[in-house]
Amino acid sequence: MTAHRIAFLVWPGTKAMTLALAEEALRVAQRLHPDVVYDLLFLQAEPAAEGAWRLPGEPWAGKLEGCQKLFLVADEPPAALAPPLGNALKQLARSGCVLGGLSAGVYPLAQLGLLDSYRAAVHWRWQDDFGERFPKVIVTSHLFDWDRDRLTACGGLAVLDLLLAVLARDHGAELAGAVSEELVVERIREGGERQRIPLQNRLGSSHPKLTQAVLLMEANIEEPLTTDEIAQHVCVSRRQLERIFKQYLNRVPSQYYLELRLNKARQLLMQTSKSIIQIGLSCGFSSGPHFSSAYRNFFGATPREDRNQRRSASPFELSPAVVERG
Repeated sequence: MTAHRIAFLVWPGTKAMTLALAEEALRVAQRLHPDVVYDLLFLQAEPAAEGAWRLPGEPWAGKLEGCQKLFLVADEPPAALAPPLGNALKQLARSGCVLGGLSAGVYPLAQLGLLDSYRAAVHWRWQDDFGERFPKVIVTSHLFDWDRDRLTACGGLAVLDLLLAVLARDHGAELAGAVSEELVVERIREGGERQRIPLQNRLGSSHPKLTQAVLLMEANIEEPLTTDEIAQHVCVSRRQLERIFKQYLNRVPSQYYLELRLNKARQLLMQTSKSIIQIGLSCGFSSGPHFSSAYRNFFGATPREDRNQRRSASPFELSPAVVERG
């Protein structure tokens, strides 16, 4: 049986966890399924500084041929690429190899123009910088993106999510589910799920009353509070609270709260097999028609239409039992 060669090109400073997550998913898959054969190759893009942890593999020696997939791995944006390495990566792309960027590994791909017109999942810390430097790349806040022959993951545990998607695409969702259970993964996350950006970064403000109010909203999704109740909890008048929301978020508290509940509902639609009415009630909507109408007005499609469309576009389809785990 011919092995499927997957290479990891690693930059100095890469954390052990980033590589371990990717490698372990593939190793476990091989152990669980006799027909899964991967030839894993680890290459060092640059020499590590003295005293740094020893990178796995051997220094890149000038060639990258023979790989079906190559992941560029870095935990901080690398400096400019050496021309020979850049040329080798471009040649690999022309040969049809699937290229991926894990964490800051998206930077070298973008520097070479290999992400132009592709979606790329970029960690929230780098999104402004990355978007300004590479305007031809479609930057997303997703956990990972699989756009044609380019794979990107924002970093952290999203690396494991991406590798589970690779296993599902190559060998079926059943194997991906088995690997996730072996690794005690709470649930398989879809690539289109958004990164959990810190509250202050999401709000664009550190105003303490605004932060308190939003945290209250997030903690009371199923039984929403009134604007008066929120104002009372954060010790301001209703008018003051509305003024703060208008100034920093350009919407009144009730509108922000509604959007928060609808986004939570959409997350549940994609992640679980709960019925639409169950999801609506769990997100504070008093009836199915009320939920469906509010959802359609905000997202442009009914909950059922959105669930069917997004799941059909997923790289792999999970059975309800897998989706419901955790």
